[in-house]
Amino acid sequence: MLCTWLSTIAGGIAVLCVALKIFLPYFWKDLIYFLRRKRSKATVKKWTKTGICSIIDLFMQTVGKNPHKPFLIYEGTVYTYQDVDRRSNRVAQAFLHYGNLKKGDTVALLMGNAPDFIHVWFGLAKLGFVVAFLNTSIHSRSLLRCINTCAAKALVIGEDCLGLIEKEFILNLLENNVAVWLMSTSSPSQHVHTLPDKLDKVPDNPVPSHLRAVTDTRNTALYIFTSGSTGLPKAAIITHLRTLAASLVFTQCGAVSQDIMYVTLPLYHISASLLGIGGCIQLGATCVLKKKFSARQFWNDCRKYNVTMFLYIGELCRYLCNQPPKEEDRVHQVRIALGNGIRPSVWKEFLMRFGPIKIFEFYGSTEGSLSFLNYSNKIGAVGRVGIFSKFLHSFELLKYDVWKQEVIKDENGRCKKAPIGKPGLLVLQVTEDTPFSGYVGNREASEKKLLRNVFVEGDVYLDTGDLLEMDENGFLYFTDRVGDTFRWKGENVATLEVAEIISMMDFVQEVNVYGVSVKNYEGRIGMAAIVLKRYHTFNGERLYKHVEDFLPSYAKPRFVRIMDVMQITATFKHQKMHLANEGFNPEIISEPLYFMYEPARSYIPLTREIYQKVVSGEIRL
Repeated sequence: MLCTWLSTIAGGIAVLCVALKIFLPYFWKDLIYFLRRKRSKATVKKWTKTGICSIIDLFMQTVGKNPHKPFLIYEGTVYTYQDVDRRSNRVAQAFLHYGNLKKGDTVALLMGNAPDFIHVWFGLAKLGFVVAFLNTSIHSRSLLRCINTCAAKALVIGEDCLGLIEKEFILNLLENNVAVWLMSTSSPSQHVHTLPDKLDKVPDNPVPSHLRAVTDTRNTALYIFTSGSTGLPKAAIITHLRTLAASLVFTQCGAVSQDIMYVTLPLYHISASLLGIGGCIQLGATCVLKKKFSARQFWNDCRKYNVTMFLYIGELCRYLCNQPPKEEDRVHQVRIALGNGIRPSVWKEFLMRFGPIKIFEFYGSTEGSLSFLNYSNKIGAVGRVGIFSKFLHSFELLKYDVWKQEVIKDENGRCKKAPIGKPGLLVLQVTEDTPFSGYVGNREASEKKLLRNVFVEGDVYLDTGDLLEMDENGFLYFTDRVGDTFRWKGENVATLEVAEIISMMDFVQEVNVYGVSVKNYEGRIGMAAIVLKRYHTFNGERLYKHVEDFLPSYAKPRFVRIMDVMQITATFKHQKMHLANEGFNPEIISEPLYFMYEPARSYIPLTREIYQKVVSGEIRL
């Protein structure tokens, strides 16, 4: 009787497993990810109930557990958790004695990747200051705007950034009562503070813990700047709750305390600071910090320091693939890569060349609380909407008119949902659990990010500004930024899709696709900036045949620009606006230009004569 009963149960389980594999092939991966996300939320709740309400509280807990474990490795020097704690204590003591600031004030940080970035960040946080991370790539005028936007009372400038700062910029800050601190022993003015000498004068004792006490995890911890679609820096408000949640992302990828993380991204970026540094703190892991990304040194560093996981963004993985192949390409211990922006062709090449690394592509924005994670490691996807997803977040993909740059509505003024397999504008419902904190000092920009009365009266959704597409299996694919997609001949052209096709050519190392305006034509026509592989030449006939075979007529780039180096942002993303503004005029652009000429079935050199025929309408597009 018992044997029969057990056999029946075993048979039922076997049938269930077969059914799940056929009808719900991702069931177990969906379930495991769902449970990990739920556990992460429960962990944050547990932290806040036990007094861990900020990243500094979490850091202090880790220091107590593993004081002598390496936290940072920088240029061969090891800094333990206790070392960083004591150094950041000195920073806190220095500002407590000499800073003339109070809890809740904002201090801006302009520093490159170095241990002192973290020492200063943590030291300021121990005093209850809000810290604003500034992009080291922007110029003085934009920096001044950033500082004014977040109402910073002080600015700390790293030694590596001193050469970027103009004297007039510092004088302007002093006139506006913004204290200036330099990570240098020499000062250009008696009114400019130097920090290193102050650190030598103060003790490394902890400052009173009540100074860093967080009464509400929804309070602001950081300001991290994002350019958005306007190109103007906006200070996204990052709450303490958000910093704690971000520290758990690597845990959801299966990371453990024994892992060693390699951070080459700039620390002012949310990925490096919160997912990277915060992730190491939460795990009790070690971070190998790089001053600046180097494709040549990347794998050597991984081997030298036994790196097991790293962060990527934008074109970083492509740059690794572009390095000359070596016999030891697969000789490393890296098992996890987390980031966003890797293209499918690069993803495949990366795995073939460097081995079976689990790539966790994710989607997220600096100002939004929504995130997707491709936990199934499906090439090309930024995430997945599984059967349990409705319990994690509420989002929609809306029909969007790229030409008018607005959502498409029905006769009742409500938004329409994008069908499966078609790009739609990603929006996140704003609720108490998924709030939108907005941008500090910019109510107008904050309000522009919100869509109201989307489906019913009174509902509010956050407009991410991104176009995503969902397939029949629930996988999400990033299509384009709203401002990057352009319209030609009545059709929407996704720049990433076209770039992916062109990158298949063996002579193309890097490609950036964008739309350019042509006189007397509506919309924008496609243009591709290409960096050629070493020892390769441009072949107009082969590229013509390739785009003919793989792209519809409206998506074919009619113009090509050959560049020596691609213009990218500090986070390895292609710059399009400047290239689009330059257009295709050979009198302005000194680099080789080519024109897609049907009679020759080739891309031919774009001469001044051909250019004039195009703009005059003699050659029709």
